[in-house]
Amino acid sequence: MSLGVKEKNHVRLVFLGAAGVGKTALIRRFLMDTFESKHRRTVEELHSKEYEVSGATVKVEILDTSGSYSFPAMRKLSIQNSDAFALVYAVDDAESFESVKSLREEILEVKEDKFPPIVVVGNKAESGSERQVPVEDALSLVELDWNSRFVETSAKDNENVLEVFRELLQQVNLPSRLSPALCKRRETLPKEQALRPPMNKTNSCSVC
Repeated sequence: MSLGVKEKNHVRLVFLGAAGVGKTALIRRFLMDTFESKHRRTVEELHSKEYEVSGATVKVEILDTSGSYSFPAMRKLSIQNSDAFALVYAVDDAESFESVKSLREEILEVKEDKFPPIVVVGNKAESGSERQVPVEDALSLVELDWNSRFVETSAKDNENVLEVFRELLQQVNLPSRLSPALCKRRETLPKEQALRPPMNKTNSCSVC
């Protein structure tokens, strides 16, 4: 994984994926612990959250992008200006998983990095019988072939949402002092059950 040599005090995370996969829902669940079932079209929204840790301010920006491919220039700019990437698809939409593959290729091209900080997110895990993307297939491709991280989530049921952000922040090497702040945030949310088997990888470690 691409880790900075020095600790950062500012980082931008970008959420990319097809329309309707739940990018906005994941961000809203993390920031406000709310869920809105009705889908609303997003063009681009930038959220900012600051942590006060050991007298220092750590700023985290979260960029929510459009799922429409009618904005290629805007998407390229979002990739250029971001530090880590959440590639989101819906487990009940196989086409959205194909979009993740295309987005990853675009990130590799724009960032000129073979191993950019990427977390692939399979959202809408509550879909059950409507599932079109088997978890085993996604896990194998993302973690074994791409050497990236994979998490299945449900913004609706608040499952593994925090884990996505912990993975992203871990990969961009935010100050280790941020750990207590994240742990405190975690204590305010329900305990989450992992929707992915543990992977014994050398670059795996826990933020908290």
